[in-house]
Amino acid sequence: MGMMAMMSTLGAIFIQAIELTAFQRFLLMWPLCLAIAVVYKSTRCVSMKQVPSATLILWVTMVFGLYAVGVGLWALCRLLV
Repeated sequence: MGMMAMMSTLGAIFIQAIELTAFQRFLLMWPLCLAIAVVYKSTRCVSMKQVPSATLILWVTMVFGLYAVGVGLWALCRLLV
């Protein structure tokens, strides 16, 4: 397949945006936080045996922290409007 044909095929795939509900966008944060936690803890832990538990703790902290920030910002916007 030529380069132009491949580019037009990829262009056709990415023209239409995927419609996501608010709940689906809400859930997309989980795998992103998990990936960040795994990479971060893999570079910081002394032993790889520590990585799963440290990753789980960091992941839960990140998810709840981001939800808390979101709720706080939502409440602030409600107070100011």
